[in-house]
Amino acid sequence: MPEPPLPAEVEALLRKPNPAVVASIRQDGTPHAVATWYEWRGGRILLSMDKSRARLRFIRANPAVAITVLDGDDWYRSVSLFGRVVELCDDEGLADIDALAQRYLATPYPDRAHPRVTAWVDIDRWSFWNSYRETEGLDGVAPS
Repeated sequence: MPEPPLPAEVEALLRKPNPAVVASIRQDGTPHAVATWYEWRGGRILLSMDKSRARLRFIRANPAVAITVLDGDDWYRSVSLFGRVVELCDDEGLADIDALAQRYLATPYPDRAHPRVTAWVDIDRWSFWNSYRETEGLDGVAPS
């Protein structure tokens, strides 16, 4: 799989508020995958989660994650990002989840009662899939 930086076509896909799934690893080694909001910021992925979420416990124990983003207009195009959570911090004032809610819903995040944690993911590798067109280095297979 190719390493960053990502080509312009892949970055354009990540800049849109597309459906995404984040996978982490449970303490027993099995995968845990859930739908998520994300934002691509300066070569990193921002995620937000309620402090009580199981995935937060899994990420604290093992920061390796995979995030697959589906093109909301064409689900035969997707990018999978592989990396590590390099920073976890309390989302004071819910600024990060509000930014994500604005991105996806065009409104602030409605649940103000539960504390949230922001996760920053650095990307090590990526894979892009576009079933209708093969583009060298962008077809989901790293060039040899």
